Amino acid sequence: MPALGALRDFLAQLPAVQTNDSPFQGIGGGVDGDTWWVKFGIDVDHPLAWRVVQELAHVLNLLSAEERLPTVFKPVSPPPYLNGGPEEFLSWVIECPVDAMEPDAVAKWLEGRLPRPVNDPDQWPLD
Repeated sequence: MPALGALRDFLAQLPAVQTNDSPFQGIGGGVDGDTWWVKFGIDVDHPLAWRVVQELAHVLNLLSAEERLPTVFKPVSPPPYLNGGPEEFLSWVIECPVDAMEPDAVAKWLEGRLPRPVNDPDQWPLD
C-alpha cells in the first residue's frame, strides 16, 4: 500500500480542512483495487473553503495540458435526503492509480503550486 502520511500531513495544514486528534488527523485513506485514495472534510462555512477547493481542483484535475497529473479530486456524499447537508456529510476525495504516482509526490506537487505557506490564511487571497 502506498504511504499516505506525507499527503495527509500536507492536507491537514490547508485552511478549512477538517482535522482531529486521531493518528490520521481525521483524513481517511486506502487502496481499492489499483487506486489509492484519501478522503477528508472541508468546513464549508470557513471563509477560504471554496478557494481551497478551487486550488485543489486546479492542480489535481487539470493543471495544464502539458502538466496533467493522474489524479482526480472530487466531492462525495451519502444520499442527502437520508442524512443532511454539506456541513456534515460532504467529503472530498483524491484518487490516483497506484502505478501512476505516489501520494508523497502528489503532496510535493501541491506544495509547489499552492499558496505558501499553506497554513497561513493570509496567503490565500479571496479575490
